[in-house]
Amino acid sequence: MIGSVAILGAGAMGSLFAARIAETGARVTVIDVDADRLAAIAASGITLTDDRGTRTVRVAAALAGDVGAPVDLVVLFTKGMHSAAAIASVAHLRAHRPIALTLQNGIGNAELLAEGFGADRVVMGTALIPADLTGPCAVASHGFASIALGAMAPDADDKAGRVASLLRAAGFAVTERADIAAAVWEKVAFNAALNAIGMLCQVPNAGVDNPPGRRIAAAVARETVAVAAAQGIAIDAPGILASVDAALRDHRAHKASMLHDREAGRPSEIESINGAIAREGARLGVPTPVCETLSDLVRIVEAAVAR
Repeated sequence: MIGSVAILGAGAMGSLFAARIAETGARVTVIDVDADRLAAIAASGITLTDDRGTRTVRVAAALAGDVGAPVDLVVLFTKGMHSAAAIASVAHLRAHRPIALTLQNGIGNAELLAEGFGADRVVMGTALIPADLTGPCAVASHGFASIALGAMAPDADDKAGRVASLLRAAGFAVTERADIAAAVWEKVAFNAALNAIGMLCQVPNAGVDNPPGRRIAAAVARETVAVAAAQGIAIDAPGILASVDAALRDHRAHKASMLHDREAGRPSEIESINGAIAREGARLGVPTPVCETLSDLVRIVEAAVAR
């Protein structure tokens, strides 16, 4: 049984999971570097609005160094560029051998957790869950809330089952997958196909729904499939393209997360998505010219915004 949980990151997903898990009776502590947000959460709890209504859920909130008690589960919910620093900040929790979970976008996060906690403790997966902060300690989520997860290593299968049970109790639809690496790569392929284009062109999905946009998205998907195959991971190429088509057709007003980052002047997760695909391709000898070019263009934009 998982009785105590530390969630790294007090953004929309971290806040949603903290509140939902706390409602199961587990002891939840939100960890972040934003002292003001932590103070607001500690004082007022997290106000959660979902299909069940609105309620306020009490959770603990602390800086990493102030968390001293053992925890059963560490959940990493920072953006990919902050993963290494977040994991390092809770190095003192490793001694009690907690399970470590990532449902983040991109690739490389599970490997960072394995370095910190051991691959036999890592559970990884994908989350298709809408969540938006509506205040410093308020989050809203409506509609679908599906999770696919599995063990990073065969000797962590029992940990995946324990995490799945907790998340189901928290109201999420959870599928356990033995081929979880494929699910992670399929989501990376989908995000890589649409995020960078939307960010660079500053358009929602509707702006990508044209012959050049679709050509670029399909080329990114093909490159990602090839890199995954070189790792021995078979992913569903037609399924990825079908998901891209559905997003362009049915979610035309949706803005990619990287576009939101650009509009807010924040760094994007390009290094965990297209950039990571390109790096893996280079390591494995698989050409990824489209991912490399998109990554470089995003870096140029981010450098200009940062000045």
